[in-house]
Amino acid sequence: MTSAIASSLAGFFAVAALACPAGAASIDAKYDVSLLGLTLGTASLSGGIDSDSYSLDVAARLTGLIGGFTGGRGSGEAKGSLGGARPSPASFAINSANSSESRTVRMAIGGGAVQAVEIAPPIDAKADRVPLTDEHRRNIVDPLSAFLMPVSAKGGLNVACNRTLQIFDGAARYDIKLSHAGTREMTMEGYSGPVAICQARYVPIAGHRALRPSTKFMAENRDITAWLAPVAGTNVMLPVRISVRTMIGTAVIEASSFKVDPGVTASAAKRN
Repeated sequence: MTSAIASSLAGFFAVAALACPAGAASIDAKYDVSLLGLTLGTASLSGGIDSDSYSLDVAARLTGLIGGFTGGRGSGEAKGSLGGARPSPASFAINSANSSESRTVRMAIGGGAVQAVEIAPPIDAKADRVPLTDEHRRNIVDPLSAFLMPVSAKGGLNVACNRTLQIFDGAARYDIKLSHAGTREMTMEGYSGPVAICQARYVPIAGHRALRPSTKFMAENRDITAWLAPVAGTNVMLPVRISVRTMIGTAVIEASSFKVDPGVTASAAKRN
């Protein structure tokens, strides 16, 4: 269950940017994760934008009764450059674990194409797994780099969601089609102001299990939304709320804190 939720959430975040500097800011965001209104755990996003580059770190863990049984946790990092039509990832790594197993994925990326992938332990071969080709590893962004969502000053909130996201997570290639569904006000620690509301659709391309009921469910799912807030000092937006209807209920990840230091680079923030 938790891996399905995690992969669904990861797929929301990808980019289509302007060919202009993104500015500079350090980011420290905290999120609560819930299912059917019950708290499952917490997550964090930190890092920053240094004019023409970025670095992101994420971590998540299940808490309470479910966390005690499963031991579910995960962490990841991504680095790359900014300034082109979209972020250009250079490296991506993520580790997830529960009480019975753990898995690490590492990717080296250049020019929007995957140069190398390491998955340990390897994913089991299944007869219904749609084969990946070299084409599926080109013109992609990794799930963590995809947290960054640049927008134009002219369009702002009204155009933030109008994009198709091409995601490769090391094992599967999928599109996330976003469309504008409105705006609203949101208040949390560190931010109070407007957010863009995106409607999202998951489109599996390759690497997925074609006969799995969860694959069909997610491909037909109309109840997926993401809310995006601006990162002060940059032309970038980041998610502050994700809602996904799963096969057992609605999962929500929502920011409880969204702290941004505009003009402060990630490297400077770490020194402090």
